[in-house]
Amino acid sequence: MSSREEKWNEIRQEYHAHSMSKEQVNHMKKKIRQAKKENRHIVRTIASVAAAAAVALAILPNASGSIAYAMSRIPILSKWVEVVTLRDYQYESDRNNANIKVPEIVPQIPEEEADSTEARANAQQKIQKSAEEINAEIKTITDQLIAEFQEYASDQEGYQNVQTSSEVLATTDQYFTLKLNCYQASGSGAEWNYYYTIDLATGERLQLKDLFTKGSDYITPISENIKQQMKTQMEEDENVFYWVDYEDVPEWNFEAITDETQFYLNDRGEVVICFNEGDVAPMYMGCVTFTIPNEALASRRKQDTP
Repeated sequence: MSSREEKWNEIRQEYHAHSMSKEQVNHMKKKIRQAKKENRHIVRTIASVAAAAAVALAILPNASGSIAYAMSRIPILSKWVEVVTLRDYQYESDRNNANIKVPEIVPQIPEEEADSTEARANAQQKIQKSAEEINAEIKTITDQLIAEFQEYASDQEGYQNVQTSSEVLATTDQYFTLKLNCYQASGSGAEWNYYYTIDLATGERLQLKDLFTKGSDYITPISENIKQQMKTQMEEDENVFYWVDYEDVPEWNFEAITDETQFYLNDRGEVVICFNEGDVAPMYMGCVTFTIPNEALASRRKQDTP
């Protein structure tokens, strides 16, 4: 047995000893998919979300630890959009810890643009709608995490740690992307992320297919590029492992992305494909991303994309 094989045997043993079971991983993924599906078409106004937060502030009982709500501004991120922290839920005890920050996207339409062309006015309305949909989804996700945390906090035998945070990725004059980071641990931990991108030119939430000419096959070149990157990384670093050409459990092998695979655009206009923990690799690898070079997709990209 080679040293590399011995290394992987050790990693596999450690992974199966300390990580979540495949059933637990599948259950977690199912809950994530269900939450996104149920809330994909929900539209909420920013005013109603703020009102709900105010009501919750009034009725939420105090617990050992601290619970705080904040409206803290982050510097303006683009000409059209900024982000605020709508809610900051914190709880700390000997066994239970939570730090859940709930971001909210707030459209910022400059006054000089208010009486612009009909197309721009239509885009402004769509930006507002997209922001409301995204805010509603984020609220549902974080409300669920808080509810689960509070439920399990009554268990005097267990330990848990729940955290969420957000960051803005590669905002340009054309695109705005908000990333929601989630972490939940009880015994073993799980990490997953959500990516929300708005096309500021149209106001629409950006889907992967929107980047490419109609009818073009972008799934295959992206998937093949990812597989090659996986293999190269594994060759260069013995601590890196992906489920690609994995003979032990071939059904785990990554075959191809889908239209629902998460992504964002970096500041060079490259497509970055994002996988959550356990999607394409053992969970010790965490959440992984793959940047697809522009030249690999040049013949398929729409002309108005970077």
